[in-house]
Amino acid sequence: MNTATRSRRPPAPAGAPAAPRPARRSRRLRHLTAGDRVVAGLLLGVPLLLALAFVWIPALGTVLLSFTRWNGVGDLHTKACDPTLPPILNNGCVNGVQNYHQAATNYPEFWPAVQHNLIWLAVFVAIATPLGMLFAVVIDRGIRGSRMYQSILFLPVMLSLALVGIMWEFMYSQDFGVINTVLGRNGDSNAIDWLGNPHLNLWAVLLEATWRQAGYVMVLYLAGLKAIDPTLREAALIDGANAWQTFWRVIFPVMRPINVVIMVITVIESLRAFDLVYITNKGINGLELLSVLVTANIVGETQRVGFGSALGVVLLLISLVPISLFLRQTFRGEDTP
Repeated sequence: MNTATRSRRPPAPAGAPAAPRPARRSRRLRHLTAGDRVVAGLLLGVPLLLALAFVWIPALGTVLLSFTRWNGVGDLHTKACDPTLPPILNNGCVNGVQNYHQAATNYPEFWPAVQHNLIWLAVFVAIATPLGMLFAVVIDRGIRGSRMYQSILFLPVMLSLALVGIMWEFMYSQDFGVINTVLGRNGDSNAIDWLGNPHLNLWAVLLEATWRQAGYVMVLYLAGLKAIDPTLREAALIDGANAWQTFWRVIFPVMRPINVVIMVITVIESLRAFDLVYITNKGINGLELLSVLVTANIVGETQRVGFGSALGVVLLLISLVPISLFLRQTFRGEDTP
């Protein structure tokens, strides 16, 4: 009997269960070496520790401090604040929800700041993001000079927001600014005070922010468009779809992960806006934002860390609401067959 005959197994009888196959995967992952475990621990542990140290622990600390009355000096304790005592004797006490109540009822800058933050978010979502997407689609079509246009539109993103604010101050200057010069309204009594008028300065600063944000969104959408399989466009072209139908019915749905990233970034960028308004007029006289109020109360002259933390928690909640709703809607669409 040869080797082939000895190694051949008789066929299984009808109705008998099939013989189990050897577990190849279990043999491959049977054991990890000590080096593999160290590498896996570092890859998982270091990002987790960094996230805990710089994101979650400060966020939790801010929430806890928002229920206290503390000026940043001295110890914290669990005694309730005594309203009959002056603030200096109530330092470090538990203040409950009084910080939130004071912000909503006895802090004139609070509600204008909330309104301005929501306007900032609406402008970014309704104008800056579609504008950046339009730039990306046009450049992705391979127009002549696309590299030059891409560099020009992305240049504002490379500049710091403080520098952007200084540059636009020259544009908005009441006496010598480019805009008033073009309009013929400079150097006389009819000159437009773009940054000093509380009815105009918010929209003027939003133009600066949109100019920068559109380039950022353009780069993200360009990366998504370059990663799309070209056969999708070819199939849509064969089916008779025009450029508009191809983008909205074929390309845009495929870019859902990019849309999620851009939406999260847009909300974060709009609600953490600080540099432009602080450079313009330190966030007062029509440019109140929650980020400026948080900074003014925590590191300003008042040194109200507990109250500033409460404003920070409000800003966090405002940012979480649109992000959570968008992510919920996105993942629900992915789960739908």
